[in-house]
Amino acid sequence: MSANLMEAAKYFEKFFRESNEYKNLQRVSMELNKDPQAKQVLNRINYLNSQLQQKQMMGQEIREQEVAALQNLEAAAQQNEKIRRLMEADYQVNMLMMEMNKIISKPLEELYGQLVEK
Repeated sequence: MSANLMEAAKYFEKFFRESNEYKNLQRVSMELNKDPQAKQVLNRINYLNSQLQQKQMMGQEIREQEVAALQNLEAAAQQNEKIRRLMEADYQVNMLMMEMNKIISKPLEELYGQLVEK
């Protein structure tokens, strides 16, 4: 039975790649990739985010200046049209994925909902 689920997942992947949301994300990503300055800012944001998440997972203290540096960089990134369009496209793809996850998770929601109600 799980082989059928894997086939369905591969089928979904094909349709996901053909979705307007994914195609838009792909297009704006390629545009941003051609802009070294925007790419550098985005890479710096991702690096700082990763560092802060790692510290948080390890229970280490996150200093105010680290958070402020990330916030300042994110504010500057919002001024870059290519980065802003990438973030918007990424948001749209994530919304699509959340909707798909709700549909896929519906049987579990129903099952556990029955357990809680009784």
